[in-house]
Amino acid sequence: MDALCWNHPAISLKGSKNSENHGFLKSKSSSHFHCRAAMNSSNSESKPSPLKIQNRMFILGMGFVGQFFAQELKYSGWAVSGTCRNPGQKMQLEGRGFDVYVFDANDPEQGTLKAMKYHTHLLVSIPPDVDVGDPLLQHEKLLRTTLQGGDLRWLCYLSSTSVYGDYGGAWVNEDNPTNPSSQSGKLRIEAEERWLNLGNDLGLSSQVFRLGGIYGPGRSAIDTIIKQRSLSERQQHRARRQYTSRVHVQDICQALKACIQRPSSRRVYNIVDDDPAPREEVFSYARDLVERKWPGKFDSLSKQVEASVITNGSERGDKRVCNVRMKRELGASLVYPSYKSGLQSIIDQMKEEEPF
Repeated sequence: MDALCWNHPAISLKGSKNSENHGFLKSKSSSHFHCRAAMNSSNSESKPSPLKIQNRMFILGMGFVGQFFAQELKYSGWAVSGTCRNPGQKMQLEGRGFDVYVFDANDPEQGTLKAMKYHTHLLVSIPPDVDVGDPLLQHEKLLRTTLQGGDLRWLCYLSSTSVYGDYGGAWVNEDNPTNPSSQSGKLRIEAEERWLNLGNDLGLSSQVFRLGGIYGPGRSAIDTIIKQRSLSERQQHRARRQYTSRVHVQDICQALKACIQRPSSRRVYNIVDDDPAPREEVFSYARDLVERKWPGKFDSLSKQVEASVITNGSERGDKRVCNVRMKRELGASLVYPSYKSGLQSIIDQMKEEEPF
């Protein structure tokens, strides 16, 4: 099992010659710069009607991942629309060139659902609610009726590797049984199946991405240290695990773009890097990076954070998540195959005076 599921960096295939060209630029190690630079761009130029652009993405839930991916697509010439929770977020996102709808999944507006219908691709990035399950699928009949006969051809639901539950540190792949211990994990499993069924019924290419722990600029062990945050209850719970599989937000974008060019039918993919590691190891590495860049500035806090992480660090066995299917079937390559390269990139982009 270990030999078959080892996330070896050598397992990385290039895209198929028969893959569709969706306007994506060839990946480079600097592609993260494009993503971040685009996030700071203004919307001063006039933009064509989204319906006149060949590739149109609708993102249900423009949070951390959704916004990064939206910027990647916009950089490649896509029209991007999506949803957010309040007018303030809507104004901020529209200022960056997106068509945005304030959306209450408990009371969806027909106009928003119709807008989804005339996009070519749909990314679902809304987590389940403990009371109602998947917020949008509680209106599945309305959703199904509205989307029929539209332009959609591709759907991806963003799930979590938490669905596997506890494997005592063993490797797991997409064929392993799911056994989540949390209610949210159980709701994720249900949502996965229902979104795949909906996509299948609508004749779409449908897939599920099970994401590892997500990190990136503004959301990393480095940011926790320099912003003097204490670990949340959820983070402390993760710290007790033997292993944590994680993924840089830029590599989620890489995998999504690869999947668009190699669409599948009812496939599930683990989206993680090559290097599952204990959380205390990651924080220790982050602390060393911070101390080298700003000697003595964060010493007391970094030790406090590290001590919090190490406490009861090995009480709960976990799993190491395999990414071989992602590489072999999608041809996806990782910009940051390890938390070390990911954290190094994050701190390299910070100016000397930034934390102060």
